[in-house]
Amino acid sequence: MFRSAEIIAVGSELLLGQICNTNAQFLSKQLAELGINVYFHTVVGDNPDRLGTAIHTAKKRADLLIFTGGLGPTKDDLTKETISKVLQKNLVMDHEALSNIEAYYQKTNRMMSENNKKQAIVLEGSTVLPNDYGMAPGMALAGRDHTYILLPGPPKELQPMFLNYGREYILSKLGVKEQIVSKVLRFFGIGESQLETDIDDLIEQQANPTIAPLAGDHEVTLRLTAKHHSEVEANRLINETEKLIQSRVGEHFYGYDEDTIFSVLFEKIQHSRYTLSSAESLTGGLFSEKMTAFTGASEVIEGGVVCYTNEIKQNVLGVSAQTLENHGAVSEECAAEMAGRVKELFNTDIGISFTGVAGPGVMDGKPVGTVFIGLALPNGKTVVHPIRLAGGRDSIRQRTVKYGCHFLLKELYKSS
Repeated sequence: MFRSAEIIAVGSELLLGQICNTNAQFLSKQLAELGINVYFHTVVGDNPDRLGTAIHTAKKRADLLIFTGGLGPTKDDLTKETISKVLQKNLVMDHEALSNIEAYYQKTNRMMSENNKKQAIVLEGSTVLPNDYGMAPGMALAGRDHTYILLPGPPKELQPMFLNYGREYILSKLGVKEQIVSKVLRFFGIGESQLETDIDDLIEQQANPTIAPLAGDHEVTLRLTAKHHSEVEANRLINETEKLIQSRVGEHFYGYDEDTIFSVLFEKIQHSRYTLSSAESLTGGLFSEKMTAFTGASEVIEGGVVCYTNEIKQNVLGVSAQTLENHGAVSEECAAEMAGRVKELFNTDIGISFTGVAGPGVMDGKPVGTVFIGLALPNGKTVVHPIRLAGGRDSIRQRTVKYGCHFLLKELYKSS
């Protein structure tokens, strides 16, 4: 049983701030699900002496050491060389890894330089972790008191390698026979603190499944993780906990796992066989960009109008001069008319509009963060949702289009 783990990221580019250490975040989440505590993240540059010191320090406070980066073909890629010296282990050529590297160069019609063979060298006696998305393999080595796992630096290589091979290696060393099942619940329109307050007793009582809240990208997620020797039973435990959570905060729930609020809305409209058009002022086409990113967008999205100026609102979209004069462009009345007019213009089932003040200054006497979202619905009804948002210009725009999805989804679920 591993008492604790330390993640050691190798690369001077991390210390220079040229890239973020997202690998440590990913691995910490994965290890937490396996019940392994991570007490330290270490970042060390491409220097063998400093890396050696970091290894000796980590060995005193952790029994699982996971290294990221430094497995490439260049001289400053020195992770396995340094570890081999510290552990007094030989480095040997892994011929299967070498064949994979050679095959990659043949497939891409490129000449392989001699230094690329270095990537196929591994610690003697280690379990080689295949790299399905790159060249340098990873490796895992169990010693008497410590276990070492070496992973490549690029996240697109590291993440699938850990999920497909590294995780199973750790489970085998833990002797875990249980199934570990996770489900992510996604919420919008509620803050992390409020959501946690609403389910505080469930979090306090958690055991199996565990409940892990996480805020990010103007949303909140809950990761439910259950352990059981039966996968069916693990899923049953998760579903029971989810029902309790949904009974408290279900009005803000929109999807699972890799869903986005845009993908869920798109699928809902597509499944309902509706069509959609948009009129965007402060969001400048951001909503259309998000909604046309999906395969089959032409079946759902008929078109849109970016109407920053009153002239475009009036002359292209058809918003009345009286509405603009009496109420202004940033108003409930204008949002309603924009949604209705764009629905008529493109002959769609749904029209959505966005108007407001993203900043930096006041507009039409309205403060920054004032937003109106109009929805012209299939049943002929038009509704407008006024909201007030804090933050910078980009944050207001990003959150506005997500609120548009949130409000439209609620209306569509009401009518279905």
